[in-house]
Amino acid sequence: MVTRKKLFVVGILALMFLFFAGGIAAAQTPAPTTQTTASNKYDVSKWAALATGLCIAIAAFGGALGQGNATKAALEGIARNPGARDKIFTPMIIGLALIESLVIYALVIAFLLYGKIQL
Repeated sequence: MVTRKKLFVVGILALMFLFFAGGIAAAQTPAPTTQTTASNKYDVSKWAALATGLCIAIAAFGGALGQGNATKAALEGIARNPGARDKIFTPMIIGLALIESLVIYALVIAFLLYGKIQL
């Protein structure tokens, strides 16, 4: 029986395969020289632009999942034991702030990568 979790994992793996297969198919043939730098300024820019987009997308997705799971667990704990609200609520808020700080770090990295894009 196929569960949603298995279907989700297979879908993510398929998307990753398509993402990497497209890059391989469009790859340039290397020059016959021993040049180790990018062939032109647009090579660096396209990878920096891709990294910027992926940085924000992955950070936002992971942060949203983490915050959703933390809030869900805290609310379930409060619902089971309303007397423990104060002991659950404060650590939950601190945890949510730490999760959000990781997303902000990714935003800073994305801005730094955006600065590397040459138009």
